[in-house]
Amino acid sequence: MLVQPSNWAARGGFLGRDRELARLEAWWDEPDAQPINLYGRRRVGKSWLVRRFAHGKPAIILVAERTTATLQRAKMADELEPLLGMRPEIRDIGELFKILYRLGSTERILIIVDEFPYLLGSNGGEVSDNLTSIQAALEQNRDGSMAKLIICGSIVTQMEQLQSLKSPLHGRFDRFVLEPMEFRDARLFTPTLDVVDQFTRYSISGGMPRYLRACQKTDLVEALAAEVVDSNSPLFNEAISVLQSELREPGVYLGILGALTAKPANAAAISAATGLDSKALSPYLERLANMGLIRRRLPVGAATNARSGQWQCRDEFMRFSFRFVRPYQADLEAGADARHHVNQHVVPRLAEHTAGPFEEALRRWIRREFPSAAICGPWWGHSLHAERRAGTRQTEEIDAVALRGKSVVVVAEAKWTDAPMALNVLADLDAYKLPALEQAGLSIADGVQRVLTSRSGFSRAIQRQAAGDSNIRLISAVDLLEDI
Repeated sequence: MLVQPSNWAARGGFLGRDRELARLEAWWDEPDAQPINLYGRRRVGKSWLVRRFAHGKPAIILVAERTTATLQRAKMADELEPLLGMRPEIRDIGELFKILYRLGSTERILIIVDEFPYLLGSNGGEVSDNLTSIQAALEQNRDGSMAKLIICGSIVTQMEQLQSLKSPLHGRFDRFVLEPMEFRDARLFTPTLDVVDQFTRYSISGGMPRYLRACQKTDLVEALAAEVVDSNSPLFNEAISVLQSELREPGVYLGILGALTAKPANAAAISAATGLDSKALSPYLERLANMGLIRRRLPVGAATNARSGQWQCRDEFMRFSFRFVRPYQADLEAGADARHHVNQHVVPRLAEHTAGPFEEALRRWIRREFPSAAICGPWWGHSLHAERRAGTRQTEEIDAVALRGKSVVVVAEAKWTDAPMALNVLADLDAYKLPALEQAGLSIADGVQRVLTSRSGFSRAIQRQAAGDSNIRLISAVDLLEDI
């Protein structure tokens, strides 16, 4: 029986992802392309992407479940029986893949196995046996089939391990990591809002489609109350659900993420906040990094083994939840009014939360505006020695520094505040921060560009100084966000 074209009823709600779809279409058009291992964090939109891609193509979409191997195979047999005209005997997972490839013996078909890790079992021996069985099925059946295979899953560490040298499937799948949406795609979820409101919602969602949908209502207070803050809302326990889906000790990981809520921190600060010995902390940090929830960052120009490294929460929705929901969880579960909570605890501090993503937006803009700069990132380090001795300044931070080699060609600051940017921001750059960069071993290029961006504009003093200096560039938040 011919495999029928997929007809995805929800395709009208699919937004963005043009580049990802283009990559999949190019793969579909290549006759000899390898199968794809598509993975990414939970809620990043993997299932929607593959279903949108499958729409209109002859496709078989199977979704594995967290159940016993026997029930799993029986479920797959039920779904394949109408295609085969008979109920297949699926003795193991390898047999499932043999059947799927044989369905493509006379026609090109698309095969998608969603939640792939649930097929593999729960213990190491079972996983290894199933991967070896799948490897044998691919080797025996792939070359004689026109079937094109995508496996996808949200258990990031396990999907990553499929690519490792030790995996039986090493070299047999092309890696496709689905990242959160960029801002320009995320704007499609709120087309009637101005760009500042759109970015505020983006900073809450972190570009994750499910969270973007939660922020779609014009009234943001109402949206957050109904979707995130109310104890019966769908995303109230999202943070712990994400961790429980993949980790055995969610309490420890919750503590680490909580320590990174307000700002990045080094291992010593995380150790002090959680009570974990710094040596015992490392595997937990590594696991969260493998899941894409945190990352280690270094000041621009630092060596990879520099002791100045910090850990940063890279999931903005997780950071939002830890800052505005989890500390008040008991009260909210006891019936505290969700809308009042948003007005009292979220709205007054939302600009602080958005400031971090806005700084990242600035760095993205600089990478595009100054393509000759090889590296762009944040910088932090010691203040000038004289200032430290006097006790007037101890550390310096710059939101964005762009380097060409070891030469600083751009420095930039971003402010997401209600007040216009004051002259002291520029004055501090010139008097303290640029000299601190030199003290740290970086050279300052002639005509170094100083870029300033602000949600609320600029003071007259800054505007006057910029008017007389071609190396100072002022850009409004609106213009910057429209450009990234």
